[in-house]
Formats: sequence, structure tokens, C-alpha cells
Amino acid sequence: MSLKDNFLSRNAVVLGLFLFALWTLEASEKPNVIVVLVDDMGFSDLGCYGSEIKTPNLDQLAASGIRYTAAHNVSKCYPSRAALLSGLYFQRSDREYSNSALFGEVLRPIGYRTLWSGKNHSNTDPRTRGFDRFYGLMGGASNHFNPGDKARPGEGIPAGAKKGKWIIGDKEIRGFVPEDKSWYSTDAMTDAAMSWLKEYEDEQKPFFLYLSYTAPHYPLHAKPEDIARYKGVYDLGYDVIRNARYRKQIEIGMFDEKTTPLSIADQTTPWNRLEEDERAKEILRMEIYAAMIDCIDQNIGRLVSYLKSVKKFENTLILFASDNGACASTDKPAKGDRSGAFGGVNSYECTGLSWANVSNTPFRFYKLNSYEGGTTTSMIAHWPKGISQKNTFNHENIHFVDIMPTIMEITGASYPGEAKKVALNQPDGVSLVPTFSGENLNRNKPVFYEYNNGAAIQEGSLKLVRNKNWELYDLSKDRTETKNIIHEFPEVYRDLESKWQKWYLQLTGLDYKESKNSKKRK
Repeated sequence: MSLKDNFLSRNAVVLGLFLFALWTLEASEKPNVIVVLVDDMGFSDLGCYGSEIKTPNLDQLAASGIRYTAAHNVSKCYPSRAALLSGLYFQRSDREYSNSALFGEVLRPIGYRTLWSGKNHSNTDPRTRGFDRFYGLMGGASNHFNPGDKARPGEGIPAGAKKGKWIIGDKEIRGFVPEDKSWYSTDAMTDAAMSWLKEYEDEQKPFFLYLSYTAPHYPLHAKPEDIARYKGVYDLGYDVIRNARYRKQIEIGMFDEKTTPLSIADQTTPWNRLEEDERAKEILRMEIYAAMIDCIDQNIGRLVSYLKSVKKFENTLILFASDNGACASTDKPAKGDRSGAFGGVNSYECTGLSWANVSNTPFRFYKLNSYEGGTTTSMIAHWPKGISQKNTFNHENIHFVDIMPTIMEITGASYPGEAKKVALNQPDGVSLVPTFSGENLNRNKPVFYEYNNGAAIQEGSLKLVRNKNWELYDLSKDRTETKNIIHEFPEVYRDLESKWQKWYLQLTGLDYKESKNSKKRK
């Protein structure tokens, strides 16, 4: 090699090393992102949203970040999850995420390590949709101690026994029965996530983690030591707890009592009419539910402690939300042995309507409804390096379709990334980044909802919502939907209904009235 060639070769190497170092620096400056989604948790169930439940770790994130008071899901597990993961209204897709790009597909092409631990309410393997790793349930719900269909030594067949599919250690397992009798879903999902974070700890890549818990979805299962923390807390019943939560929400400045009155209580049977044994069961029911949320918070604490120990906490955006409002289901039939202690592997209980009404304080209605109680989620955003707002409430109308454009903006990703077939080349939502510095959202379109018999459209503060019939509310004056003004403003009703019908037709290709019984409807 000539002297000239040697010089050029050495400079090419130096240039290559420089460019690699530059890329590494750029990658290391991109924020890590953690999206935590819980299952069937009500709006007021966190301490920082008014609850008596002990959630110090989430409370601290809220105190150092933003609490959204009008963040919305889609009132049902899998449509909410599809909208969150894709940034598209569920009506463009289905529970298999067709015609959409998921976070993994959008972030992996720009150098992110993409991880998903927890629930996937779908048959689509996340590893085929841009995620490097997946651990968890390929279904809607399972026993939190033993999600399989066979008993472990000394136990009966688990309540809710099923051969549901799990993916564990990159293997598909039908009827997953954990060998470890201390296995608990919330802990196990966090364990998997943290094992990956430690495995990739020295990587220069930023990471995206979707941590999708199945708790506190029924069955009501919690560890005895967590249940014990709530002994006596719920002895005074529904009204006392609900009123205390509402007073706390008012006192901390979350709501204005004039514009957000406490809705009328909705109870299966008033507390003072319950027999003593019925009250005892209702008390224990809520003690277990609270313990499930407490355990979620403990696991968030584990994750935060780890991020701090490896000095990644400051540049990690953490978003926390629930996939729908509280679930009002009464106890459901379930296979397996249900003769065990209430809250253990051989029990299968639900919270029921009366406690769900408490969980959704101050709103009306529950999961499956397009009213605020069905769609409003507590949502926390925390990112020391990127959020200047601290301990603030944001009252703007937020929807799950806004999460994808938010993460795209802060990471520099583009839609649809490596996805091959999409309904749109951009998300339906808008970025929440302006709210990180106290600015207003740049939303110039209404926000839409539809699931089952529920439907809604919100434009500005006006919300048209339907169960059997359409109702109209001005949320700036009546956030809890207590005064239907549809007869006072018929022209507003007609305008909003027309916009909703056009939206539904555009996204599905179907007229809503004709689609109710259509096989084409997803």
C-alpha cells in the first residue's frame, strides 16, 4: 500500500469511528420510554387521584410530573390497547392490530430496544410486530396465582382454569402452570421486564418498555400480606369512602366543586341495607382490590429504583394509565376449584357495581360505557429531563391515540416505521408534548368513541354521548355529566351526531345503524 493509500485508509477509519461515536451519542441522548398500563382500574384508585390506597411511588411520580384529569381510553380492554399501541382509532383496525403500526415497528428502526411484558389481548405475537422481547398472556384475563388449568401440589385446580396461551422465555405455552407457588402475575411481569433491562444495561441503545399488567382485573387475587395492609379501611362502606375521595380531589385542586359535582351514587344495594355477612364480604372484596393496586405501586417502585441505580431515571419518560374505567361486573362463572379462601388461587370474585362506583369517583357509569366513568383514566407523565411542569394538573381532553404521536415527537420516529400495511401514514391523535411545558394542545378535530352500545364525540367542551339514546353535556360546566342539555341545544346535537356518523362511516366503511349486526363489524 502506498503512503497516500495508507493515509486515506487511516482517515477513513478515523472518520468511521467519529461517525459511530456521533451516532452513539445521539442514540444515548434519545429518551427511554416506559408505558405502564393497568387493567380495569378506576379513575380515583391512586392516592394522588383521591384514594386511600397506598401508592407512594406513583404519587411521587405525579408530584414530580403531570396528572391528567381528562385522559381517555376506549372503555374496553382490547380496543383501548390497540389504540394506545398504534395511535389509530380502533375502528381502523381490530384486536390483531391489522392496518396499523405498533410502537415496536415505529421505534425499532431508529435504534430502540423494544420490550413488552404483560397482557396482550390478541393472538398476534408482539415479536412479529417490532418487539424484540415479549413475556406474558395472549388473552384477556387469568388467575393471578396460577393462570393454567392444572393444580399445583397442595392446591385445588385454579379458579378460572384454562389452557390460555402464554409466551414465556420465547416459548409458547398452553395452560401455563408456574412451578413456583410464590408466582404472582404483577411481580412476574415486572421481573421479566427488569431482567431484560439488566441484560441490555450496557447497550448504547435507548429502550422502549410496554409494561402491561393484568391487575386489578378480576379475579380478585392478592398476596395475604398486601391484603392485611387494608384491614378495617373499608368497614364504613361505599358512601364514606366515595365522599372522602371526592373531598380529597377538591382539596388538592384536581376539580372545582361547581363544575364537577359528585354524581349520584349508583349502588346495587345501599350499605345500610346489607346484612352483616354481606357487609363483611364487601369489605374484604375491596381490601383485596386495594391490595392489588398497592402491589402494582410496589412494582413501579422497584422499576424506579433500578432506573435510578443505573442513572437512567432522569431521561426516561414514564407514562401510567388504565385501559378503561372500573369494572362493575358481578361474580362470574369460572371453571376450577372455587372453594378456597377469598382472594387466593381457589377463589374467583369481582369488585361489583357498588365499589366500581367508588373507584370511578366522581364520575358516572363504568367500563363498556362511553360516559366519563367508562373512558376516563388517571394518567401520569413523568420525565425529569423533558417535562418542566411539576406537580401540576392538566385538564385538556386527551385520548389514547395521542400517545403514539407524543412518543414519535420526543424520539424522532416516523410512522409507520417498518410496518408494511397501514390504514394511515400518520396517527389519528396529536402530540402531548406541548403539555410538558404548560402549553395548549394543537387539536383541531373532535375526539371520537365507540364500543358496543356506547358512542361519543367531544368537540371543545361539548360532549354528545349515547347508550340507548343520545345525551348532550357541556363538560366545562358539568364534567360529571349530570345535566343533559340535548333539548336546549338541538342544533348542536344534530351537528355533533352528523360528525360522529361520518367518522364511523369513514373509518369502517359501514353505516353504524346497519353495522350493529353485520359480520363485517370488528
